[in-house]
Amino acid sequence: MECGIGVWTMADTRTKTLLLAASLSVMMTVVACSPGGEAARPGASEADRSEAQASSPTLAETTDELILRARDFLEPVPVEAPAIEGVTSSPELIKLGQTLFFDPRLSATHSISCASCHYPGLGGADNSPFSAGFHGERGGRNAPTVYNAVFNFVQFWDGRAKDLVEQAGGPLVNPVEMASPQPHVTEQLLALPGYSPMFAKAFPGETDAVTLENAQKAIAGFEATLITPNAPFDQFLRGDAGALTPDQKAGLTLFIDTGCIACHSGVNLGGTMYQKFGVFSEPGPVYLPPDDKGRGAITGNAAEDYFFKVPTLRNIVETAPYFHSGSEPDLKRAVAVMGEVQLGQTLSPEEVDQITAFLGSLTGDQPELVIPLLPVSDAKSPPPDK
Repeated sequence: MECGIGVWTMADTRTKTLLLAASLSVMMTVVACSPGGEAARPGASEADRSEAQASSPTLAETTDELILRARDFLEPVPVEAPAIEGVTSSPELIKLGQTLFFDPRLSATHSISCASCHYPGLGGADNSPFSAGFHGERGGRNAPTVYNAVFNFVQFWDGRAKDLVEQAGGPLVNPVEMASPQPHVTEQLLALPGYSPMFAKAFPGETDAVTLENAQKAIAGFEATLITPNAPFDQFLRGDAGALTPDQKAGLTLFIDTGCIACHSGVNLGGTMYQKFGVFSEPGPVYLPPDDKGRGAITGNAAEDYFFKVPTLRNIVETAPYFHSGSEPDLKRAVAVMGEVQLGQTLSPEEVDQITAFLGSLTGDQPELVIPLLPVSDAKSPPPDK
């Protein structure tokens, strides 16, 4: 499909970017479908967006053209965590979820927790190309940040989890990650005396509250609180034209005019669609390992080979290395590569610097977390695998 990126002039870029976004949206609806014909969900519903805006400071009236252009595609991170469908959040549930998130005993070897790959203080990731899992094995993809993951339309690079609840159960039983058989997770939680009262408080009225499903809900409820509001760009979107530097404003203008915004849109500047890695040219095997077919490996549809969930750009300066392959440690180089293979454009060094400066404005308030005291083990608790 010819989108025309790279042949447009800079004149009337607002209209042209809108057309670009529309054309790519149509392409995603047609291509990013399962064999059963169900199209990828294009992003948050209007109800979701209204709720998010209700929990955020009001967008101030402004005549600033760049703010208005940005508002066409982008939204600030709300200051309060959004609700998750199927999860009744409460302080007790969030406390349980945080405890489970940091507890390594949910892994077969009792050495890996959710926080091992999504570490607070490292941008919600682990700054490693591939995370170490069961007995030191390395996975085949870079761990995405858990920060602001609640705003993604699906979870994992290939979208195999529909939401945070489903995602929370994946690493627990993945043989390369935490490697715990499903029954073991519940057995382990039941064998640690301190967890039963925590589950009872988090899930009141349930006779048998200690279950893997409830553990996933609790972890997801906690992860939903890991949002990073009040970035300089959020302040800019809300009407503070002075929140960005001149270089950052120039970078935002380029971000819109070159077409980056067609895929990196919404609250998360990403996470709303699938896109092929290599729209205009092949990135090469270092960036795009040929054996990892992304979405196509999940659906069995060859038309979706090498499609991946568009990643968030929130806090991007803190989450190197980049791409699903974790193969690029340099953010400026990553920007240049994206210009070449996704937009068909060779960005000048000055343009790369300016876009990178804009990306620096996306770092928000980081969650301040205290590692919780974990329920103690006793003689009846299952030992770790050797």
